[in-house]
Amino acid sequence: MITYYALYALQHRGQESAGIATYADKIYIKKGMGLVSDIFNKGNLGDLKGNMGIGHVRYSTAGASQTENSQPLLISYKGGTIAI
Repeated sequence: MITYYALYALQHRGQESAGIATYADKIYIKKGMGLVSDIFNKGNLGDLKGNMGIGHVRYSTAGASQTENSQPLLISYKGGTIAI
């Protein structure tokens, strides 16, 4: 929930898309197009399990304005998966 409030406070930095990734036993991610308050609600914030997370708001300067370009990004490598 702290990550949500932090993103909400940073909404002026990017209003195109937003996302949060958290970690418990695996990485949980929710992201979408629009404002932070349009994407997240009590229901889907509860699905983001764990006690650590990262968040991102986007204002594109390169790349198309689409969900695939919203962040955080999940990156798989031979050692596992990370969210950046």
